[in-house]
Amino acid sequence: MAPNFKKVKVFGQHHSLEPDVPPSPDTPTHNPDLEAGSFLNERQRSQGHGGDAHHQGDNPYLDEYRALVRYIDTYRDPRAELEGEEEIEDSKGGKWYHFGKKASTRNLSDFATPEDWLKTDINQGLDSMEIERRRKFTGWNELSTEKENMFLKFVGFFQGPILYVMEAAAILAFGLRDWLDAGIICGILLLNAIVGWYQEKQAADVVAKLKGDIALKARVVRNGMEQEIKARDLVPGDIIVIEEGTVVPADARLICDYSNKAEGFAQYHAELHGQDLASPRKEKFEEGDDDEGVPHIGHAILAIDQSAMTGESLAVDKYMTDTVYYTTGCKRGKAYGIVTHGAQASFVGKTASLVQGAKDSGHFKAIMNNIGTTLLVLVVIFILASWIGGFYRHLRIATPEDSSVNLLHYALILLIIGVPVGLPVVTTTTLAVGAAYLAEEKAIVQKLTAIESLAGVDILCSDKTGTLTANQLSIREPFLMEGVDINWMMAVAALASSHNIKSLDPIDKITILTLKRYPKAKEMIAEGWKTESFMPFDPVSKRITAVVTHKGVRYTCCKGAPKAVLNISNCTEEQATLFKEKATEFARRGFRSLAVAVKEEDGPWELLGMLSLFDPPRSDTAQTIAEAQALGLSVKMLTGDAIAIAKETCRMLALGTKVYNSDKLLHSDMAGSAIHDLCERADGFAEVFPEHKYQVVEMLQQRGHLTAMTGDGVNDAPSLKKSDCGIAVEGATEAAQAAADIVFLAPGLSTIVSAIKISRQIFQRMKSYIQYRIALCLHLELYLVTSMIIINETIRADLIVFLALFADLATIAVAYDNAHYEKRPVEWQLPKIWIISIVLGTLLAIGTWILRGTLFLPNGGIIQNHGGIQEILFLEVSLTENWLIFVTRGFETLPNWQLVAAIGGVDILATLFAVFGWFSGGIDDPSNGPAGGTLSENGSVDIVTVVVVWGFSIAVTIVIGIVYFVMTGLQSLNDLGRKKRSASDTMMENILTHLSKVAVEHEVDEHGSRFYIAQKQVVEEEE
Repeated sequence: MAPNFKKVKVFGQHHSLEPDVPPSPDTPTHNPDLEAGSFLNERQRSQGHGGDAHHQGDNPYLDEYRALVRYIDTYRDPRAELEGEEEIEDSKGGKWYHFGKKASTRNLSDFATPEDWLKTDINQGLDSMEIERRRKFTGWNELSTEKENMFLKFVGFFQGPILYVMEAAAILAFGLRDWLDAGIICGILLLNAIVGWYQEKQAADVVAKLKGDIALKARVVRNGMEQEIKARDLVPGDIIVIEEGTVVPADARLICDYSNKAEGFAQYHAELHGQDLASPRKEKFEEGDDDEGVPHIGHAILAIDQSAMTGESLAVDKYMTDTVYYTTGCKRGKAYGIVTHGAQASFVGKTASLVQGAKDSGHFKAIMNNIGTTLLVLVVIFILASWIGGFYRHLRIATPEDSSVNLLHYALILLIIGVPVGLPVVTTTTLAVGAAYLAEEKAIVQKLTAIESLAGVDILCSDKTGTLTANQLSIREPFLMEGVDINWMMAVAALASSHNIKSLDPIDKITILTLKRYPKAKEMIAEGWKTESFMPFDPVSKRITAVVTHKGVRYTCCKGAPKAVLNISNCTEEQATLFKEKATEFARRGFRSLAVAVKEEDGPWELLGMLSLFDPPRSDTAQTIAEAQALGLSVKMLTGDAIAIAKETCRMLALGTKVYNSDKLLHSDMAGSAIHDLCERADGFAEVFPEHKYQVVEMLQQRGHLTAMTGDGVNDAPSLKKSDCGIAVEGATEAAQAAADIVFLAPGLSTIVSAIKISRQIFQRMKSYIQYRIALCLHLELYLVTSMIIINETIRADLIVFLALFADLATIAVAYDNAHYEKRPVEWQLPKIWIISIVLGTLLAIGTWILRGTLFLPNGGIIQNHGGIQEILFLEVSLTENWLIFVTRGFETLPNWQLVAAIGGVDILATLFAVFGWFSGGIDDPSNGPAGGTLSENGSVDIVTVVVVWGFSIAVTIVIGIVYFVMTGLQSLNDLGRKKRSASDTMMENILTHLSKVAVEHEVDEHGSRFYIAQKQVVEEEE
């Protein structure tokens, strides 16, 4: 039945996107009914503009009263505005002189848009002054967290248990009139705060810039001109343009079709008055009202994809005065709308605010508090021990003032060395710098503690479309009915597609682009076709239909669901059986089937064949999954597709084929423990809805797993918040991004696995630093307390503060170090950290005692020519402590040059202290204990002795490195403190599952009211 094609002509010129040209006044206006099939005239109409609906009359009194009415409508009480501005001022923190007064909180999601704000003229829009005035009330049109006060953030670096102890030490030093020590302690505190604040700010700026690059845009009418702005600049009352292919930038009420501005604006006001929708707060989010409520004017203006918000897969038709919702997508049409609510007051914003309210301090803060508290307890114990020893030696409380051998100086020294002041700052900075590293991988970290969560994740629940697959449909080898030309079938399929190349449906797009493989089919559609009407996909008929003409002959082309197309076709029983068998085979193989048929004039429908559609996996997905499994990560696929498609995708990815229907999670008759077992061993779930995602996360967490969940829609927000690490994938709605811990801007599973590796590296940096810092504290506490008790000796307080300063300076660069990542999900394993740190600290203390022991010898032991006890001890302690970070960081990678340079610089400084005897107190200082050999008057150390001390320190570090290597190789120690994953509680799981299947019902009758427990009714839809 295919026509005879001889000439080739460019097809579809009448569908080209031309600039809008206003028609001349003489041009007649066509207004055909779309439902009557006049598709071409509708497109011609969409490229014109209507005339001005507001004609000014000649009656001056009419203009006068019009102006009076406008004055009444737009008048605003200055006193009310003043009160509003004061309320805004209060919400910003109050007046400057109200210092310490708690600012009143003002929830923008509760802002009610005034009635007169929605009377903006469609031709003029808002002016700049009015926009700024409204923004004071509504804020920016974005779902954003509260901006941090940078000054308060800086002050926060002086807060915390560890920092309070250092501040107490500074106060004690001031009380002892030890100005040098007090000044250096304050300098250490200030240095830590400045470095931490600056590096966090720098990392935050990187993330903010990345967010700014993907800002949503909007077309708006302002100051009489149509212009493009950032969507965050919108305010209620703005006139916006919504067209196919764009995202709705705010909750808005549709005014009229873009092509019919003047007449449509008048109809809009009449419809608005008729529906009594004067206030936007009278709107309701009920899709079912369209059929039973007020009848709509004319045809649908837009088709809006609300799937991310409501879960419905089909685009919803929107008419004049209907509300379109923030972050939904426009699939068809072009129209004017007026913004009714900003992002935070929008339907989506209210949903997002429900999951944003909770403040989560995170597991990381609990770990830091645990370590800090333990170290504080140890400091108190060691201070008590040193004081008891001092009591037996009859030491004074604070005298002599110029000596460190008194009780308060002992307390000061132990407070300084027993509490790692840099611990909170370095660990937080490491997280912040890590967030910047992740930003380079197109991953935006919403909160720093999410990095720790991501590093410990052992199960990743991933979307299929766009993450595991390319989200690009491909057509496999099509099935043809007997005697049908493949080129003719492909041409008919292309004719029965939308030709709006600006915003093609994925199925229409791949259908048209597949003609590259069929040049003859492309030649066929290039010759003189004319589209009479086009009917998009209809959920009732389940078909797409186009009426086209070619050389005077009318063809009706359609494509759609195999069963729907077969029902209208004129086939023999054998042909129908063969067609059904092929459709079943395609479904079993995981393909989507699309039948194609055509009829000439009023003849019968001819079934041409069937296209098989498939969303192929990404080229790197299979390799990435294997890599993830090697990292101890289990990947589960969650998809809304049919189970056959899900199984085929899993088979192609070598993911396993234990894929189940999601109904087994919520509506199963299995016992609770059996459902949990099913969830744990499944490779994936099909026909998944957002509530199923939440159920999967909850069950896996109950089994002790740390779970990461991917999502992209508003309905995914609860599961993203519930998971240990919520991941908003590329293209996710703003509400999903707000609920997620990490937002990915690049598609594919590989970006997520890459981020997991980076997060484990960040975790390794933090863990190595914590082990290092605990060992340093224990080293000096063990050595100094024993030396105080045994030989009544200590390292001078002046040198102690420099040891603390050098320890911080040397390890500030640890955030940039080259770290390795573990091959399994990481955990803090505090028992393991403490055991390793205690062993390392004890070895350091033994090394220092060995060095000090040689100084008792008559020949001076380690002293070659001359030296001082204070400076020799200071140099050995500084060198061994600084080099310990090279041990605790592990031996899998080489250290970063920044870390090497920082430690090298501090080592040189420590050596200069020893050579020149700075702050040693001289030979007569009371801090010095008994010693032999030649001691210098000013405490300086000769070069040869310095070299020997360096050699001894290197030997100590090598021994410690060997011990550390042996300890980390012990499997029993590596497993110490790891939580048991896949732990089941059969009784509790069965009880909770049973309770989830019952409901409390309330019944009222003539005998009164009563409550009773009933089984939940499950309504199963027919397929």
